[in-house]
Amino acid sequence: MAENHTPAVAIIGTRGYPSYYGGFETAVRRLSPYLVDHGWDVTVYGRPGATDPADPERDRRVVSRVTKGVDSKALSTLSYGLTSTLDAMRRKPDVALIMNVANGFWLPLLRARGIPTIVNVDGLEWEREKWSALGKAVFRAGARVTARWATERVVDARTIGDAWQQKFGVGGTFIPYGADVPLPLPIEPGFTHRGYALVVARFVPENTVGQFFDAAERLAATHDVIVVGSSGYGGELDARAADLDRRLPRFHWFGHVHDDNRLHSLWQHAGAYFHGHSVGGTNPALVQAMAAGAPIIARDTVHAREVLGTDAGAFTGPDPAEIEAGLRALLTDPERQQRLSEAAVARAQDAYSWEGVNAAYERLLREHLPGRGGRTPSATSSRRKR
Repeated sequence: MAENHTPAVAIIGTRGYPSYYGGFETAVRRLSPYLVDHGWDVTVYGRPGATDPADPERDRRVVSRVTKGVDSKALSTLSYGLTSTLDAMRRKPDVALIMNVANGFWLPLLRARGIPTIVNVDGLEWEREKWSALGKAVFRAGARVTARWATERVVDARTIGDAWQQKFGVGGTFIPYGADVPLPLPIEPGFTHRGYALVVARFVPENTVGQFFDAAERLAATHDVIVVGSSGYGGELDARAADLDRRLPRFHWFGHVHDDNRLHSLWQHAGAYFHGHSVGGTNPALVQAMAAGAPIIARDTVHAREVLGTDAGAFTGPDPAEIEAGLRALLTDPERQQRLSEAAVARAQDAYSWEGVNAAYERLLREHLPGRGGRTPSATSSRRKR
């Protein structure tokens, strides 16, 4: 590759840029301008209507390309991944960054075009209860293809790297999610600083939402409880949240909160934040809760212990009585709240800054540029066509 060549990267597998849907979208929203600042030509593939062209956070130097697909729970990732891959094959970037192993099925196509691929494998999707047996089989198959065909893999937690090594005989480069320490924000009207319990989660069984609702029904007799999240498509947990919100004066269901400042404020002023995720690696919400200084009680998993370390949170089992006891004890202990809050912020700054995350991605991408010593699948890449 010529010295004056501007390296080009295609980012495939999210809803687009800039998007606020989930962890992958947040990572791409932060990474893309960083890469441009460091000399990259960046294209992010997305879906129709998923982003706002007038979004003030949009960096106009980042190219957004929209492709067609099937908008369904079962086929959206696969179909949009395929059309994005076909477009990237035609344009031939120097390297592709791909999110989600469900897009692993299309890696042989990129390999055939000589495009190195770096795949963020996310968590162990086939272990999530929200997927049908067919869905779990698709993710397992996609992971096997990814293990075989990806030039390199990114794992967001060392525990995920260990699991991949055990299951597929390959590991990956550890790069977690990042977070920002927010400026002091005003408290949500009607609530008191450190006076309420908070949960922020998608309503799926593996996030311990049902057990939290059992605990919250008793906890709300004496303390405010705020719930942020939904299933996204209705269902039993949404119905129960609506029922609790209607029946219990101190139970407050906010649904999905799109405003980052409002969400950061909820974490910043919480008296106890419950993180019930049981599957996956480094969870973006947990990292941002740490950065905001929330006193955290997490479901005791290897993933949560890796993120929180020894001092930045407390742990509980999944039993509703345990969850209630842990939250109630923390809500009535201001000194412990302050201690956990300070430790969480320090941990986030030390291990999960966006500057460190973005720099790690940039180094990894540059390592796999053709002619830079990275493992190139086949022929040398040429500059992307306009």
